[in-house]
Amino acid sequence: MVQEKYTVITGASSGIGYEAAKAFAERGKNLVIIARRGNNLERLKREILEKSPDLDIVIRSTDLSIPENVYQLYEGLKEYEIETWINNAGFGNYDSVAHQDLKKIGAMLHLNIEALTILSSLYVRDYKDTERAQLINISSCGGYTIVPTAVTYCAAKFYVSTFTEGLARELEETGAKMKVKVLAPAATRTEFGMVANDVSEYDYDKSFGTYHTSKQVAGFLLELYDSEKVVGLVDREDFSFRLADPLFPYAGKSSHNQQRM
Repeated sequence: MVQEKYTVITGASSGIGYEAAKAFAERGKNLVIIARRGNNLERLKREILEKSPDLDIVIRSTDLSIPENVYQLYEGLKEYEIETWINNAGFGNYDSVAHQDLKKIGAMLHLNIEALTILSSLYVRDYKDTERAQLINISSCGGYTIVPTAVTYCAAKFYVSTFTEGLARELEETGAKMKVKVLAPAATRTEFGMVANDVSEYDYDKSFGTYHTSKQVAGFLLELYDSEKVVGLVDREDFSFRLADPLFPYAGKSSHNQQRM
């Protein structure tokens, strides 16, 4: 009997993760949806099953900004065969470095960097030689451009972008079968604006004028998923989307690299 395969999406309780889950479900993918807010995940599961009642939708409600939860989550999914892992969970912050709330920043770094790195590493360790396996990490155009009043957030997303591009290069060099990719959206109408600004309401029309919807970005994610490219990037000036090879310089052939013993 063929074991069912699953697509894992973190940060699935709203925004890009929510729409991505529905988009993958429309392709007949069984899902593991992960976020803190269990009620939102239950609502998402109901929405999906109304249209696709034959799918298996697994819910995991957990706070991935707590490091021990990250390991427990992954361990608890060992019974599932995971064909795609999407690290979407994360949040942002708008403030100067001098005035930013360090408790919030600490949680952001734990979630945006530490949890993503741990989950990526564990998934690669188990599935790097699995045909058609994909790891997709959600970065930001702020992971390729430094944005005023979002320096720390951008630095965290630069990490996501460079880590993911570097991992893609590493796996390619070793002949691994897994594909690793990074999606970098620009302004997207989600809860991001409220959380990043610590407000209860946020008007994207006033703040940005031009932005994408979560459904549009989920569409970009599928384009990246279907492609052989490593990077899916939204231009923050004209909001066009393009697929690209890795953008950061890579010293793969340098004679100055550390020599393996």
